[in-house]
Amino acid sequence: MTPEDIVRIQKDVCNRYGKEYVASPLNMKVGISRDIKSIPINGQRHSLEGDTTGWYIWTGDDFSDDPDYFLPIHTSHLEVILPSVLKYLGLPPGWRFLIDDTYEDVWYDPTLLEIED
Repeated sequence: MTPEDIVRIQKDVCNRYGKEYVASPLNMKVGISRDIKSIPINGQRHSLEGDTTGWYIWTGDDFSDDPDYFLPIHTSHLEVILPSVLKYLGLPPGWRFLIDDTYEDVWYDPTLLEIED
């Protein structure tokens, strides 16, 4: 899939939910859990910061508080590691998804935009 194809698919998802497209450039990073090979797959997008897209992706119901739970990887690597999530990565900060082989849920979660003191 070309980068242009990925952007087109991401924009289609944003249009489906009536949201503006916010790029997750392939040279920027996402946080991905070490156990990403199982399902369901969760994703949530916080505000972009530095060289990160704001996306955190993990499997199961909850993620660990361990500071080493998420590994930073470039978005471009998801095409090989976890291509099923690429289509959601154009959703703006505050959005989440939950998918498995037969299920998809996408929703807005305003708590993702709350700033911690």
